[in-house]
Amino acid sequence: MQIFIERLRELRTEKGMSQKELARLLNTTNSSVCDWERGRSEPNLETVAQIARRFEVSADYLLGLEDESGARQ
Repeated sequence: MQIFIERLRELRTEKGMSQKELARLLNTTNSSVCDWERGRSEPNLETVAQIARRFEVSADYLLGLEDESGARQ
């Protein structure tokens, strides 16, 4: 899930958002977001969908199944 880690961190920082702010928006804990970005745990599917909606990207993009243009990897 390295690609998820990289894309989550990139999307969050591009928006100037802290881990704490993202956690609040997703109704989860700061430590959960930190763990996702360090690869210690993974969000459930519902949370992946919330992240995708929040950053206006597809879940496939977050998971590394497509690139920024929407082309399948």
